[in-house]
Amino acid sequence: MIPTMLKTTALHATHKRLSAKMAPFSGWDMPVWYASAREEHLAVRNGAGLFDVSHMGVLDARGANACAFLDRIGSNDAAKLAVSKSNYGYMFDPAGDVIDDIMIYRVEDQRYLIVVNAANNDKDLAWLRQQNSGASACDLRDLRDPASGADMRVDLALQGPTALDMLSKLMSPESRVPSVLPARDSGPGTWDPLNALPYAGVTRATLAGLDVFISRTGYTGERIAFELFVHPDQSNALWNALTAAGATPCGLAARDSLRTEAGLPLYGHELAGPLNLAPHHIGFDTFVKTQKAPAFIGAEAYADRASKASARLVRFRMNERGVRPSKLGDPVLDKRGRVIGTVTSCAQGTDGVLVGLALIDGAEAPALETQLGIVALPERLPEPLKPFAAMGSRALVADIATVI
Repeated sequence: MIPTMLKTTALHATHKRLSAKMAPFSGWDMPVWYASAREEHLAVRNGAGLFDVSHMGVLDARGANACAFLDRIGSNDAAKLAVSKSNYGYMFDPAGDVIDDIMIYRVEDQRYLIVVNAANNDKDLAWLRQQNSGASACDLRDLRDPASGADMRVDLALQGPTALDMLSKLMSPESRVPSVLPARDSGPGTWDPLNALPYAGVTRATLAGLDVFISRTGYTGERIAFELFVHPDQSNALWNALTAAGATPCGLAARDSLRTEAGLPLYGHELAGPLNLAPHHIGFDTFVKTQKAPAFIGAEAYADRASKASARLVRFRMNERGVRPSKLGDPVLDKRGRVIGTVTSCAQGTDGVLVGLALIDGAEAPALETQLGIVALPERLPEPLKPFAAMGSRALVADIATVI
């Protein structure tokens, strides 16, 4: 039985049919893995993995005021975003704290899609509606809301080196246009828009007979990566077409290990959360345009706090296999055993060795190849060791990792 408070995506029955291991995530009953997280991680790195990310929020901003609105609430430069392009950025409150990280896709001259984190969807939408008022308001809608009708959209992600070939073979003839030079997997004399789609590009197409927005973006570190925005009533048909084409269903565990390996932040771990992390902590400052005019909400407060910050995020790789995985909050030590930071994420990488992210105190992050000690604390801490500890008892020791 699904607890009544958990939401389900339109693909929930499909996940159950595939015997997925289900678990609560951000208020949703979601697949954690199907066969195994390890197999699914490798499927993305070596082939193409398919993720149900339709729990993510998808919003729509339209009208003559949409661009100005997005520039005011978002840290990146919406005014410089051409049609068919997307960018990544943040929303801040007036105090300069992160509300959420967002993707903005300009799909028409006066129409934008905005993707927000599932756990933050209701909070984000309420805050955006509060900012979107008066004569300068745009048309702002929640595309997961049935009131959006035919415009409803949810997100599926197809990630990995063979994803382009899979999608190209499912492109309908009406999505191809004449060209002088043929492209791979397109018939002679045709041009497949997917082959020409740059990273962060977005296009509208007919895929497996379905109307979709296709963006070349993702959250796995793969450069051949696509997100597919489809009507929820058609998400099962699209999922089935992609798995029939060879895509491997993947759950949240592989999504987390892939993004950790790639050094990508997760809200609640490397953004906001108990450490109140911001882009300047994690090396993502380039997505915060503090000098743009007019300024986004929280710009001045953010810039002031960034100028005073000293902690920095680093990526690490364990030196040995088979050590206990660390977790958010576990201590990081220098060579003398002094606590200099805390782990934010850790997961198994492609080669089977644990990799992770850690916040290190100090104005300068440790140089590459610096050795760190990672103490993977058990869920229940042992009692403090007393003098003359009993022979055979266990003491906590650090495993050695290298900054990468």
